Amino acid sequence: MTSSIKIAGAGPERRSGASEHVASALRQAIVTLELRPGQPLDKAALTARFGVSRFPISEALHRLKREGLVDIRPQSGSSVSLIRLKDVDENLFMRRALEAEVAEALARRRDTALLAELRRNLRYQKAAVDAEDRAGFHALDLAFHDLMVSALSYPRLRTTVESLRLSLDRARRLIASPRRHAVTYAEHVAIVEALEAEDPPAARAAMAAHIDAVIAELETFSKVHPEIFADTG
Repeated sequence: MTSSIKIAGAGPERRSGASEHVASALRQAIVTLELRPGQPLDKAALTARFGVSRFPISEALHRLKREGLVDIRPQSGSSVSLIRLKDVDENLFMRRALEAEVAEALARRRDTALLAELRRNLRYQKAAVDAEDRAGFHALDLAFHDLMVSALSYPRLRTTVESLRLSLDRARRLIASPRRHAVTYAEHVAIVEALEAEDPPAARAAMAAHIDAVIAELETFSKVHPEIFADTG
């Protein structure tokens, strides 16, 4: 989490800019699990870390509360929000509906340029799996899905899928492991093979199965680590 933000003066524009920077840094720290679910967020410590007054910190925390990433309780202060499995399930439901449709649509046409890009991405994925490069694999996973969604040239669809993805990033990182990455790679291969075979039902089924696997693993994970989730027990 960056600590280089220094804001001179106290005008509204400067305060707004400071709030945006703080919110962005905290959002990144929360999504990447640098700040863990349930972790307290002390305002005094944050003002010292970011070199700003309490106002931009308070505004940033309220922004993140609206995004579901921070809980603010008047008597007990602020903390990183716990993950809600029901929210994850709902977001995955919407993502499954959209991306399964994308896969089916792409399988109806043979886009050789897209297939070449997907195969290239898969080669890099395999290398990341073999090297146990978690950060690299995560970036390639995101790029894989974005290649497919972007191929349809529907800007609003891409924006919607991206929003759903961002809301799921924290949960997906919890279950990241060499084993999960190897399984994800195999699921991606199945999707590309269905596209290459121009088999729309198989492409839809492969994408749906890929996304369904995430909630299944999270439900198993939540039983072992109930303290991270708001709706277990």
